[in-house]
Amino acid sequence: MHERTIFHKIVSGDIPCEAVYETDDVLGFKDIHPKAPTHILFIAKREEDFVASINDLTEETAHVPGLLIRAAQDFANQKGMSGYQLKFHVGKDGGQEVFYLHLHLLSQQKV
Repeated sequence: MHERTIFHKIVSGDIPCEAVYETDDVLGFKDIHPKAPTHILFIAKREEDFVASINDLTEETAHVPGLLIRAAQDFANQKGMSGYQLKFHVGKDGGQEVFYLHLHLLSQQKV
């Protein structure tokens, strides 16, 4: 069993978020401390896809980063974004604050 993070509580509906993208597998929502005009976080919703960090990927969870990247790509395409950055923070020294694998989409383009 792992410690429940704020992202677990968002997925379960215990904490609200400003969702901007959702599928059966992925939730995308606005970062509460944006670093760009558009700053969206993408997380896997299914418990079996939970990974604390890139450093914790296993053979069973190796697909999760791709799932998040594809969701970010779909979101950007839906919004007609011409450019953006995708970023994973890995570990505390890499700037990771919440230990629930998540992908940042940042863009100077406001959507």
